[in-house]
Amino acid sequence: MELGIIGLPQSGKTTVFNALTKGHAETGAHASGTLVPNIGVVKVPDPRLEALTDILKPKRTTPAEVRYVDVAGAAKGLSKGKGLEGELLAFMSKVDTLILVVRAFPDEMVPHIEGSVDPERDIDNMNLELAFSDLALIEKRLERLDTSLKGAKPQEREIALREKTLLARISANLEKDIPLREQALTEEEAKTIANYQFLTAKPLLVLLNLGEGQLGEMASREAKFKAHYERPHLRIAALCGKLEMELGQLDDADAQEFRSAMNIVESSLDRVIRLSYELLGFISFFTIASNEVRAWTISQGTTALKAAGKVHTDMEKGFIRAEAVGYDDLARCGSLAEARKRGLLRLEGKSYVVKDGDVITFLFNV
Repeated sequence: MELGIIGLPQSGKTTVFNALTKGHAETGAHASGTLVPNIGVVKVPDPRLEALTDILKPKRTTPAEVRYVDVAGAAKGLSKGKGLEGELLAFMSKVDTLILVVRAFPDEMVPHIEGSVDPERDIDNMNLELAFSDLALIEKRLERLDTSLKGAKPQEREIALREKTLLARISANLEKDIPLREQALTEEEAKTIANYQFLTAKPLLVLLNLGEGQLGEMASREAKFKAHYERPHLRIAALCGKLEMELGQLDDADAQEFRSAMNIVESSLDRVIRLSYELLGFISFFTIASNEVRAWTISQGTTALKAAGKVHTDMEKGFIRAEAVGYDDLARCGSLAEARKRGLLRLEGKSYVVKDGDVITFLFNV
């Protein structure tokens, strides 16, 4: 899973990146003009994996991973089709989810690029800029389709006309401020546009970046923005990036003690990953093989056959069956042997839909 961190310069993007990755990337570097992204890989925290390690005593435990990409800040000119261009656009098109860091903290020493701190304006302008990017892509594609229609064979013509109709409908909705993530598409239509990497089709997580003096307002500010902006594929969360970056440099026990003292229930890392999983419809399953317990990330609705392929292509090609037990059942039993004794280990076929928390052993023949 790859998450792209975007936002205006001086919004605290890189500070949030450091908070999420426990990194030390230079804050303000992107404001100086560099386009080189900061990249960090984070282990997905999952208490179930820790519990399985205690139960099964493997030699190795391997968590799932999340990759964060902190790209350069969008240029001045948002909402006018000038803020997202070139390399910045290329980086954004490759990620699974966009994380928009929006400045809500006051700081006279760090001037806002637009002259004032206004989170609502910045969210609205970024949404417009994402739409402008998609509209420009659609315009170019329509021009190519018009060219391809000249002398096209009947079947090719029919396919091209269907795509033109679809893109025209998407374009009209974008101009009505309806992002692609909120537009109803059939499965066939979704496949047609899948390779275009439209930015408004990507799930969006908006992080309100507050100052340390605003911690008491965090819940109320978050609730206000949720009421106005949240949709099925758009989530809002408030955090203090600077504080979380500082806590990220402490060991886990000390960081948790500080959070408890400040009534911060969940770390920014845990929360962002949890919300990202929700937005993308991701779940986790676990495998036990070669003395390793490992967590894997898949989409909801993934079959046992495709989950096997996630582990290794040979497992998918030679799939025989899957032996599965739910995490809760295994935790109650305390061992695989006891789960088997109680009849809780299930034999599942190719079409079995993997559930969140399933512990699976794949049987296959190469």
